[in-house]
Amino acid sequence: MEKFIHYVWKHRLFPLNELKTTNGELVEVIDVGLYNRNNGPDFFNAKIKIGGTLWVGNVEIHERSSDWFRHNHHTDACYNNVILHVASEIDTDIQTALGNQLPQLKLEVPEYVRRNYEELITNDEYPPCHKIISTLPEIMMHSWLNALQIERLEQRTQTIERRLEVCNGDWESVYFITLARNFGFGINGDAFEEWGKRISLNNLAYHRDNLVQIEAIFMGQAGLLDIGAVHERNRAATLEDEYFMLLQSEYCNFSHRLNLSPMDASHWHFLRLRPQNFPHIRISQLAYLYAKGGTGLQTLIECKTIDEVIELLDTRVTTYWQTHYSFGAPSRTNIKQLSLTSRRLMIVNTVAPMFFAYGRFNGNDKLAERAMDFLDSIGAEDNRIVRMWRELGINIRSAADSQALIQLKNEYCDRKDCLRCRIGYKYLASPK
Repeated sequence: MEKFIHYVWKHRLFPLNELKTTNGELVEVIDVGLYNRNNGPDFFNAKIKIGGTLWVGNVEIHERSSDWFRHNHHTDACYNNVILHVASEIDTDIQTALGNQLPQLKLEVPEYVRRNYEELITNDEYPPCHKIISTLPEIMMHSWLNALQIERLEQRTQTIERRLEVCNGDWESVYFITLARNFGFGINGDAFEEWGKRISLNNLAYHRDNLVQIEAIFMGQAGLLDIGAVHERNRAATLEDEYFMLLQSEYCNFSHRLNLSPMDASHWHFLRLRPQNFPHIRISQLAYLYAKGGTGLQTLIECKTIDEVIELLDTRVTTYWQTHYSFGAPSRTNIKQLSLTSRRLMIVNTVAPMFFAYGRFNGNDKLAERAMDFLDSIGAEDNRIVRMWRELGINIRSAADSQALIQLKNEYCDRKDCLRCRIGYKYLASPK
C-alpha cells in the first residue's frame, strides 16, 4: 500500500485544494519533488508552501506515521531535511534526529483512484486494463511503445554485457553465443547458449574450409555424438550410420588434441518439436553458416540494410541432413534452408540487440539507431502475445511494436506492476 501512496503523490492524484497539516496549516503543493529509488527520503527537492511559508526540501511518505519510528528515521541524519511527512493514517507525532517536530499531511486518496487500483490488482481477466485499451489516444500508445522498445533493447544489452564478461571482452564469441541461443527458437535456447560457450572460435578457425570437421566439432560439443545419448530404438541404426561414425571419429581426434569437453546431451529438448527444429538440424545450419563466414560480428556490422543481413544469414543443412532429422533415422523431409521468417526473427532477437549493445558499448550512436531502424522496418511478429494485444485493439505495425508489447506483458502485466505502466496510470486516473 505504501508503494501506492508514493504513486498517488508522485502523479498528484489527490485533491489539491484545502490541503492542511494535522495542525491546521494550509498546504500548497507546488512541486512534489523527484522520486528517489535509493536510500533516503522518498522525494527530493520538493517545493511546498506550509502556512504561507515556502519550503524547499525532502518529503517522506508512509502508510502510517508511526512507520517513521519503525524505520528508525528519527535517528537517521539523512532525514533531517524532510520538510513534510505524508501518510494515509496519522497515528502519532514524529520528529527528526535533531529533535524537530515535522508537519504531517494526511493524504486523502480519491475513492475512484483507490477502487481502480484494487481492480487492477485483483482482476483475474488479462490484462486487467483491457476495458480501456481501445479508447487510448494513438499518440499516447505510440510514445509508450517507443519507451518500451528502448527498455527491451537496454534489458537485452545487459544480458549481452554479462556474456561479454564471461567471454573476457571477446565480442565475436559474444555474438556467436547470442546467435546460437536464438537458433534454439525458445525451447532449446538455454541448451544452445550452453553449447555456444563450448565452441572455441580460435580453434575452429583453422578448419573453416572443412565443413565435415566443423560439423564434427559442433555435434560433438553438443553431446550428440555420444552413442549413449542416442535413443534405444535408433541405437543399432546409428552404429551402422557411416556419417555418424565419420563425425564421431573426427571429433575423437579433435577431442584429444584440443582437450574438448562436450555438454550433456540430456539438456536438449525434442518433445513436441517439429523435425526442422531438432538440435541436429539447427546445429548443421550453424555449421554451414560458420563455414561460409556468416557468424562473424564484424561481417554483420558491415551490413547496412535488412536485405544484406537476410542474405548473410542464409544457411542450409549439409547433404546428410537433407534426408535425416537425427542420426540413423532417414526422413522424407527435405530440410534445406533456414526460412525467411526465421531469418527475420534472427534480426529481431539477435541482430538488433547486438547492434544496439555494441553501438552503446563503443559510443556508436549510428549502430544503435540502425538497430531501431531494422525493428521499425520488419513486420510484427506473429505469436500469442502479439495476437492478444491486437485483439484488444492495439495497432501493431512493426517488430518494434511487437517487441514493445512483449516487454509490456513480461515486465509489467505478468508482474502486476501497473503503477509503472502508462496504461495503468490512465486506468487509475479515470473517474469512470
